[in-house]
Amino acid sequence: MMRRVVISTVGTSLLTNQINRANPDEKDWYVQLRDSANLHNEADTPSSVQKIIKVLRKRASQKLLQSQTAVIRAISAELNGLYGLYDNQLVMAQQDVHFLISTATFQCKTTAGVIRDFLQEQGLSSVEVYTPSDLSTASTGDFSSGIDDLIVWLRENIAGYKASGFKVYFNLVGGFKSLQGYLNTIGMFYADEILYIFEGKGAELIRIPRLPISLDCQAIEPHKVTLALMDAGLDMLINDKIPESLVLKLDGLMTLSNWGNLVWGECKKSLLSGELLAFPSLSFEDSFRQDYKKIGRPEDKVKLQETLAKVSCLLEQHQGDSGALKKDGGLQYENFIGKKIGHFRVVRGLRVTCVAKKGVLLLRRYGQHAVNENP
Repeated sequence: MMRRVVISTVGTSLLTNQINRANPDEKDWYVQLRDSANLHNEADTPSSVQKIIKVLRKRASQKLLQSQTAVIRAISAELNGLYGLYDNQLVMAQQDVHFLISTATFQCKTTAGVIRDFLQEQGLSSVEVYTPSDLSTASTGDFSSGIDDLIVWLRENIAGYKASGFKVYFNLVGGFKSLQGYLNTIGMFYADEILYIFEGKGAELIRIPRLPISLDCQAIEPHKVTLALMDAGLDMLINDKIPESLVLKLDGLMTLSNWGNLVWGECKKSLLSGELLAFPSLSFEDSFRQDYKKIGRPEDKVKLQETLAKVSCLLEQHQGDSGALKKDGGLQYENFIGKKIGHFRVVRGLRVTCVAKKGVLLLRRYGQHAVNENP
């Protein structure tokens, strides 16, 4: 039987639906929740709101466990989508992998926890809440940063499931409209189906299959060095030749936009697995070029070039000072004992040897342990 990965966006309506609006003591609860909606941690949340959330969380948990399917679907948009996917037979979901995408706010994380606990009570053993760092609507910057984290997470996790034969579903019935909008676009690249249910009693599940979308990676090929450096974290001078949708511009500099992050993630395998790229603050000895030509697997070339982009980024940010490389835990840069030759890590067992001179890093060798013997 085909297995699924189901990614569900989570909002906070499950909590707010538990407010008894006929009770005068609760008449301002919704306003209090709204005014504290973007607070990230319980400790930052006013004690009065903490108490409200605690009461609503308990009500929601009890109602989910004590209610029939129709009521559950009415009070939780997220579960409405899941019940729709499994034709009201949630037992069919037990073999699948489920991720609940929460914003970084205390209220949303609380709601996601209630849904996770309910699903586990129904026998679903593989249910995980993923919270992209900073994701909230408090500011455009926070939201954009959170979407970037989400795109990276999807890229790093979903590919493995797809390679193992899983089908990927985006359940976008719940969650905030701003997040749904982005995931609708992202889903065209990562999801086999996107799920919606229009509001209204008895509304049916809408299943949108993946469209045959492919990116024209050759269109950004002339800008691959710049894109790789921005992906590594370097703010670049504005280049009007780069498609405007791929970058964010501020104060004469540009960084990758959410869309640019997604496009680069899809294209970098083909663009970084070819020729050795000329990154600033790096130069290559012939021995390094020869080592590069011997690399057989495209993914190894991609990883090396991503590492070189990171090294170049750090050198550019610190005016060529190689000391910045020593502070990076991933690179693990250090000199050989008794030699002026340094080395840094690409992945476990693979290193690059180099010599720092006048703000430029001269790369000498790339490879495994034999490189250490002849750096």
